[in-house]
Amino acid sequence: MKSEFALAFNEVLEERGLPRDVILAALESAMISAYRKAVGASAAQDVQVVMDFDTGSVSVFAEKEVSDSITDYRTEVLLEDALKNYPECEIGDLVMVESTPKDFGRIAAQTAKQAIQTKIRDAEKQRQYEHFVKQVGEITSGIVQAVNSRQATIGLDMKAEGIMQKKDMIPNERFRIHDRIRAYIVSVEDTSKGLQIELSRAHRNFLRRLLENEVPEIYHGIVEIRSIAREPGQRAKVAVSATQQGIDPVGACVGQRGVRIQAIVRELHDEKIDVIEWSPDAAVYISKAISPARVSGVYLNPSIYEHKTATVVVPEDQLSLAIGHEGQNARLAAKLTGWRIDIMSVSEAAAKAILKLREDKSLAGLAQQEADTMVRVEELLQMKSEGRVLSLDDSALIGRFVDRVERRGEADRKGEVDAHMAELKAVKDTIDPRAYAMSIYDVPGIKEHIQVILQENHLETFGDLIFAIRTNPDSILGFNGIGPKVYDEILDVVENYEFPPMEVAEVFAVAQPAEETTTPEVEVPEVVAVPELVGTESKEEPAEEESVEEPELVLEEVEPAQVVGETEVDGEKSFEELFRLDTMQRDKATTEDEDELNQLGLSKKKKGKKRRGYTVEYDPDQDTDVVRYTHRKGEDGWEDW
Repeated sequence: MKSEFALAFNEVLEERGLPRDVILAALESAMISAYRKAVGASAAQDVQVVMDFDTGSVSVFAEKEVSDSITDYRTEVLLEDALKNYPECEIGDLVMVESTPKDFGRIAAQTAKQAIQTKIRDAEKQRQYEHFVKQVGEITSGIVQAVNSRQATIGLDMKAEGIMQKKDMIPNERFRIHDRIRAYIVSVEDTSKGLQIELSRAHRNFLRRLLENEVPEIYHGIVEIRSIAREPGQRAKVAVSATQQGIDPVGACVGQRGVRIQAIVRELHDEKIDVIEWSPDAAVYISKAISPARVSGVYLNPSIYEHKTATVVVPEDQLSLAIGHEGQNARLAAKLTGWRIDIMSVSEAAAKAILKLREDKSLAGLAQQEADTMVRVEELLQMKSEGRVLSLDDSALIGRFVDRVERRGEADRKGEVDAHMAELKAVKDTIDPRAYAMSIYDVPGIKEHIQVILQENHLETFGDLIFAIRTNPDSILGFNGIGPKVYDEILDVVENYEFPPMEVAEVFAVAQPAEETTTPEVEVPEVVAVPELVGTESKEEPAEEESVEEPELVLEEVEPAQVVGETEVDGEKSFEELFRLDTMQRDKATTEDEDELNQLGLSKKKKGKKRRGYTVEYDPDQDTDVVRYTHRKGEDGWEDW
């Protein structure tokens, strides 16, 4: 019958799901340490522990030296005691002797308890880590366990705890103990202090996951979230697009009567959410991102080195709505689209356009065309500054004037960018392609710490370095740790480095034998009255041989003067003699084909028939048939004989 120790031990293993061998090894190691600590044994002394699960007893065996007298009982044993277990031992031998201390059962029990508890904690920690590391980037739910001014502790599954910092909470949101909340798992780290699970409700991906849970079209990929800009607790903008025809992405996210979006708004503590449709056209996309404000025009300024800028012109009554409270609407629109957005009213845009026409010499032609309109627009702007109300026609006139000027400027800027991009492409084409395959660390002549600086600044290859020096050398001087002296060294390496000459594989043209030009397989474009029957015999290609078992009559009318290298049979031999000679060299199946040829009665305009290995033609000069024999020469052509 098993002891209570064995039953309890097995129960703990089964309940916790821990491996038996690992726990046993831990117990043995813990008890050996307890023995060394109890008796003060040396670490060099061999100590072994034997546990009997049936009786629950624990025995300790220590390595001791056989001696006739004992000076240290911890390391020595009497010869007469050693002979009981080792009859052949002698003085000076090392033997394993049972050295279980008195009251070691209590010590062993405490040690076993501590070892099992330690292993249980380690195993639970490992299981928690494996469980939650797979859920990074997902939403989890938990119960608030503690809240203070800096953070909140959230109890999660598997007895794990997550931490939510103050910055990760939605502003003005208050938690109470035992509240169940949902949060986004930002990261999971296994540290010496325990498992660190970072949670957030202010992360923009928290809104993304909520939309995926509430909108089936997003979960199944029918509607795609393109971009999210969010200021937690106040307002958010979401750009969506449909991946299938006939789907309204905005309507799918909002739901019938707004039921879907309202559920998310309640979860986010009444945070306002604007859902707009994404567009590949940047101007259309930006105009929708400014919503709910109405936009008169969007004019793009794609800069070469700086951020892309878009000028948005709105009516006077829409200016405050487009900017938003403390610039919130414009700020979110800029985050959503990735463009720097300048918002101005129609009046401001008109005044700016007039000033541009007068000062920019490149717009002199347009200024001359718009001279009368400029005068009228100035009058209308003066009236507006005096507080007078403009008619709809006058407002439309100003809007059209601004649009023409801004469109012209947009076209000019686009032309400059295109020209610059063409210059960059031309510079890149002058760089040896092998430079882009060479890592920056493989470039000789550049010191290692300089290579690290270049790599940290996104110059991964030698080609990137050459391109940067030829197009924007000031950017390299702006790197931390690179001064004029180091730059000169880098420039010297770039200018003096030479790639080894590329190996060019020589291709030799294989001359075809002259006999190929005289083969009967030559295609002749013109058709005359003389038919040519060409038969091909090939043992290497049985498919072709099967195709000529029942030969068809093919008319290829060839003018006699165009047949090159024709070999005529001596006129002294008749056609019948040649025919009999050929018959002796062929099998019975071929003989039957030749009999069919005789039955055709060839005349001046005879129909040729494909034969295997020879051609029958009519010679008008001799008024007789001529047989030309061929044999296969290799794989490429035929040769006459």
